[in-house]
Amino acid sequence: MHTISIIGSGFSSLSAACYLAKAGNKVTVYEKNDQLGGRARILKHDGFTFDMGPSWYWMPDVFENFFLDFNKKPSDYYSLEKLSPAYKVFFEDFKAIEIPKSIEEIIEVFEKEEQGSGENLRKFMSDAGYNYKVAIDKIVNRPGFSPLELVTPETVSKINQFFTSISSKIRKTFKSPKLIQILEFPVLFLGAKPQDTPLFYNFMNYADFVLGTWYPKGGMVKIVEAMVSLGKELGVNYVINSNVSKINVEKRTVKGITVDDKFISSDIVLSGADYAHTETLLDNKYRQYSNHYWDKKVFAPSSLLFYVGFDKKLVNVRHHNLFFDKSFDNHAAEIYDTPQWPKEPLFYASFPSITDNSVSPEGKECAFFLVPLAPGLKSDKDLVDSYFKVLIQRLEEQTSQELAEHVLFKIPFCVEDFKNDYNSYKGNAYGMANTLMQTAFLRPGIKSKKVKNLFFTGQLTVPGPGVPPALISGKIVSEQIIKKALKILCHD
Repeated sequence: MHTISIIGSGFSSLSAACYLAKAGNKVTVYEKNDQLGGRARILKHDGFTFDMGPSWYWMPDVFENFFLDFNKKPSDYYSLEKLSPAYKVFFEDFKAIEIPKSIEEIIEVFEKEEQGSGENLRKFMSDAGYNYKVAIDKIVNRPGFSPLELVTPETVSKINQFFTSISSKIRKTFKSPKLIQILEFPVLFLGAKPQDTPLFYNFMNYADFVLGTWYPKGGMVKIVEAMVSLGKELGVNYVINSNVSKINVEKRTVKGITVDDKFISSDIVLSGADYAHTETLLDNKYRQYSNHYWDKKVFAPSSLLFYVGFDKKLVNVRHHNLFFDKSFDNHAAEIYDTPQWPKEPLFYASFPSITDNSVSPEGKECAFFLVPLAPGLKSDKDLVDSYFKVLIQRLEEQTSQELAEHVLFKIPFCVEDFKNDYNSYKGNAYGMANTLMQTAFLRPGIKSKKVKNLFFTGQLTVPGPGVPPALISGKIVSEQIIKKALKILCHD
């Protein structure tokens, strides 16, 4: 048995903790904030409950596989509902499109919007489904040690898709600007522009249209609670309000961590905290990556968030809503090409109280707004307030209702909050983007090259950003740690 200290309690850390405890290790998770879950915390205010971070439950098979590894099921811990429609998309012409919960219904929606697109979508989804199976079975569970991990008969047959953008394929296949935006939307979860994302990642469209969009009753925090409950069953110890200020190293071997000025001896240290931040906990000579390295990487967007309570129920909206009523390309350029506050922002709005009456008082609506931003932007109260007014005005116009006078409260969360609360590099919200040059072995490694028994997990390393990849990342790194631990035992 080894003593393992885990820094941070995001999904990847919670995942790894379970696997490592199951293997017989003494595992303790240290979280700097007053709640477990990393970005997946909750905010409670005046009878409203908000998921502060992730709000989309995609790729249910990944969650099922995680719990199955412990002879459990998600339903042992929380109740899932498949959303119908999955989401609603608003456009400039005020003719919104709703995405149904089944692929056959979605094909009908496409055909109605653009003649011939239904059959084109069927072919596109057939390819996407194949890629999804290859990704899950052959790629995402690899540790990122070698480019040879990507070389399989299946990936070789798809090699051209790694050098063709998903955007170019979509725009050659479909002509309707609305359908193009809907199909390009899922890859935004990977943190990069569709023009910079390999076509192989169209498996995200399969996750969207075929596997569907789900909601855990009570919110995404129920997943956190489930994983923590499982971890406790396995013997994991969780400590909140515990800031790790240093990773202690002697002779290139980790010795433990310093938590609130107290040294905690550890045989192995695993960080699920922001990778760039974690390296600042090491002496300079033990850091693998320079400030220049991080500065040159393509990071997923940051976000301007608003947690809002309305004093009435809203109409003409769904649980998940995408407002693509302004230029998609212009906003993307303001995130990635010329970082600045967007002139006409796209935004996402979630109203979970439409599905779940437990998250708001009776007769009121719980709302969550998100505007993607370039990481590292500066803000002030007046600027943030001006954006809220824009969002409310657009929401009013698109849904034909008065809302400004019905706002009970709004609680903003922006770039600096991501930095302060999560030690997030430049205040990014989703980690490092999955571009071709930041895929698999080209991402920061899960194992330190300079310090023995120091490991990393989460959205800046393999396989990438998102909740399902975080669960997988925890499993990947735990397998490597268990192998390392066995070598230590054999050596001893």
